Amino acid sequence: MTQTVITKKYYLFFPKSETEKPIVYNLVKNHNLIINIFRAKVSAQEEGYLSLDITGTPEDIARGLAYVQTFNVTISEMNKGMVWNREHCAQCGNCTAHCPTQALHVADPVSRRVAYSEEECIECMACLENCPYGACTSAY
Repeated sequence: MTQTVITKKYYLFFPKSETEKPIVYNLVKNHNLIINIFRAKVSAQEEGYLSLDITGTPEDIARGLAYVQTFNVTISEMNKGMVWNREHCAQCGNCTAHCPTQALHVADPVSRRVAYSEEECIECMACLENCPYGACTSAY
């Protein structure tokens, strides 16, 4: 029997007391999960976070997340770490040249209107540095 494998995006917030523990390692080794980290800030001196995809069976993901919760880590199921504010966008297109997945792209070549496809965003945050109008911001 073939088990269904899914991928879900999560944001994990680590209190300072939990940042030195090998939590991701144990998710891979002991819970049969594939982890793809998009953004991370983890140090022993302060709170930390991980923005990641977790791939596995729904059962393995549930067991893995239950394990993570034993460490007082806050788990948020999320859809995006980058927020694109259409109203702040001046349609300059500068972000599109720096978006490796084309999540930010010119949707209409005639009007040169910029669009954002959340599903394509890997949260590299290159757009934050390259948007002169502040249309791209971090959700964290």
